[in-house]
Amino acid sequence: MIFRQTPFLFLIVILAACAGQKNETPMKHKHTNALVNETSPYLLQHAHNPVDWHPWGDEAFEKAKAENKLVLISVGYSACHWCHVMERETFEDSLAAAYMNEHFVNIKVDREERPDVDQVYMNAVQLMTNKGGWPLNCFALADGRPIFGGTYFPKEEWIKVLESLVDIQQNQPEKMEDYAAKLTEGVQQSELIERAPANQEFEQDSLDTIVERWKLGWDLEEGGPNRAPKFPLPNNYEFLLQYGTLTQDQETLDFVKLTLDKMAQGGIYDQVGGGFARYSVDGMWKVPHFEKMLYDNAQLVSLYSEGYRAFKISNYRTTVFQTLDFIEREMTSDEGAFYSALDADSEGEEGKFYIWSQEEAQALLGNDFELAQDYYHIGGRGNWEHGNSILLRRNHPEEYAAQKGMTIEELQSALDRIESALMSAREDRIRPGLDDKILTSWNAMMVKGYVDAYRAFGNPDHLASAERAMRFILAKCRKEDGGLWHSYKDGNAKINGYLEDYCFTLEALVALYQGSFDEQWLNEAKALADYTIAHFHDESSGMFWFTSDLDPALIARKQETSDNVIPASNSSMAKALWQLGTYYDQAEYKEHADQMLRNIMNEWSYGQSYSNWGSLMLWHTFNYKEVAITGEEANGSLRSELDQNYLPNVLLMGGTSGDLPLLEGKFIDTPTIFVCENKACKLPVNNVADALDQIRQ
Repeated sequence: MIFRQTPFLFLIVILAACAGQKNETPMKHKHTNALVNETSPYLLQHAHNPVDWHPWGDEAFEKAKAENKLVLISVGYSACHWCHVMERETFEDSLAAAYMNEHFVNIKVDREERPDVDQVYMNAVQLMTNKGGWPLNCFALADGRPIFGGTYFPKEEWIKVLESLVDIQQNQPEKMEDYAAKLTEGVQQSELIERAPANQEFEQDSLDTIVERWKLGWDLEEGGPNRAPKFPLPNNYEFLLQYGTLTQDQETLDFVKLTLDKMAQGGIYDQVGGGFARYSVDGMWKVPHFEKMLYDNAQLVSLYSEGYRAFKISNYRTTVFQTLDFIEREMTSDEGAFYSALDADSEGEEGKFYIWSQEEAQALLGNDFELAQDYYHIGGRGNWEHGNSILLRRNHPEEYAAQKGMTIEELQSALDRIESALMSAREDRIRPGLDDKILTSWNAMMVKGYVDAYRAFGNPDHLASAERAMRFILAKCRKEDGGLWHSYKDGNAKINGYLEDYCFTLEALVALYQGSFDEQWLNEAKALADYTIAHFHDESSGMFWFTSDLDPALIARKQETSDNVIPASNSSMAKALWQLGTYYDQAEYKEHADQMLRNIMNEWSYGQSYSNWGSLMLWHTFNYKEVAITGEEANGSLRSELDQNYLPNVLLMGGTSGDLPLLEGKFIDTPTIFVCENKACKLPVNNVADALDQIRQ
């Protein structure tokens, strides 16, 4: 079925990426619509448009049916630059708004609050145009079936789209109905996974083939893919780090190291304040779309923590600590949970908060300016727009110090002064907008990031932050029936949780156990896993639906299987079930995970979209070790020393007591390490060096 052959194709769809914020809203408003009662920062940004926006819900669709109107479903998020551009150009225009209000029921959706709605209508737009992105604007019949859509539209073209759709509805309604039926069928059938035979084997050769094909697209000069724009995609590099280590593929390890170096040195990383922007528009990681998303920074903290354990590069430690300082300073609520995003724009300009003119930097830095100019490429390689520079580096501090004949201590002292002066100057700038809703899924990812940092560097504050945030999730985002809410703001949790909320919380709970040996976290994980199986599992395919069986039905129920900037909820769920099945010796969990992986083996042809599945495959094709540390110092020096090593196929457990089946008979007074595989253990040892020999055999 070819959806591109449609009478609507004379309309041009312009795809653009997202970053930014709108200007501050005046105190007195000429217009107010139904979004004023919402809590989403993105929806509230549109609450005073002249467009009569409605939130997603039955009321809007009933209105469309009663008035025989088409529905506009407009999806975006608070940090989306082109969403704000379209708002300023079109949705704040009184003439455009009047036409929209007369002929359409207009629904605004925060994609971060309603990823289920976004999935369905993004799928429809991709089928129609082979493109996608935000803002996402999809037109539908009053029953929600899509008929046309695109991303960003200039105002003049938008009006033509509206007029054409109204004309077709009034004069050729049967054609619109027929097209809606065919497109909806396509949405319902796309991305469905078939159940694979249970006897299908997991083989390393399939991973080798995927990685060799993947190598053809690597940028061996600047890291990442050999194209632009460049997204960090942390899960890709976590998998490649695991694969390179286990297969002793030096080319892959060198590429991972190169990519981590270049990202941390580039403009995509905030050299002064820490934290990563969403992506780079160029091939050098230089010019970011300046918004900072929680999910990116959570995963990148994990990636650089693992990278430090593998390569022992001090700059990776600095990157992690600076990023976590940024998270604590700018993205953490008083309750210890984490906000969603920082906008790219301030004062109506993208990146203004983060860039520096040569004159301003010179006035601020005085005698340190010459060093800063050279080190951060101010006015040179860092040149951007209007005489401003994006701070970036081209080598590690140790390399730079050696080149300049400085000690690393002298360089670091100067950098501390420079960064302090620039950060102080930033405090006087108008800050980017903050999306202060708290999402369970993204918070869980940040919890795991903190735990990974704790295990790599041993800072107890990082573990404390992780535990505090998880206690928040389990206290404030837990439903009475034991499930999870998706979103929290201003003391209220709402929106029934999606699969992403459960899978990432499960992974975070497993991480917390490995970092603390406190079995309460695993017990919470097991309860949530059982709930997820009860309400999300699809018996026919063996996969998990993105939405619960308790949710009102959309026009299609989707299964998220491709890894993207966030790992697919199904790949995350499969990994969590495999680990829980190992801890609790529960075959059902591991059978679910194995079936899911078999299903996907028939789907993937390139690694970038299935890297998280690749990590699960590595657990099957290489020796997956269960390592228990018991006795005195089980959760002290022994675990800390072991954690200094990069061990991608190890599941850690231990303590001085516990009820896990794998720990039965292993609690003795003296510090002891047991290295096991498939429930068979080697001779116990009492030092990390001997344990490492057993793990690496």
